[in-house]
Amino acid sequence: MNVRFQKTARGEVAILPRKDYEVLVAKAAEAEEDKGTARLVARARAEIAAGAPLLPKQVVDRLAAGESPVRVLREWRDVPQMYLSFKTGLSQGYISDLETGRRNGTAAALRLVADMLKVPLDLLVRD
Repeated sequence: MNVRFQKTARGEVAILPRKDYEVLVAKAAEAEEDKGTARLVARARAEIAAGAPLLPKQVVDRLAAGESPVRVLREWRDVPQMYLSFKTGLSQGYISDLETGRRNGTAAALRLVADMLKVPLDLLVRD
């Protein structure tokens, strides 16, 4: 790196070629990205320590493939539709409609399902 230092009225400044400057800017961006990643990892570790569920890779893959979150998570928890219906007070037909996409589900209904399956509500909400 070819750096020159020059004194000015405001203090000493470094003068360097644009190419070297761009390398430094890229490294600074990587450092910021690393700090952001570290924050995400720390948050995930805190959530896990607080009891948040860890999802098996197969479950994550099915969710990422666009399968019904209600169905995927219900099957992961090994809960039949009828049992979920009984525990939530929702009809079995309503749960079936959620799983097939015929209904999106109300926030209240999805909250009941999330609580029964012991998963965060945001896992059940589709984009």
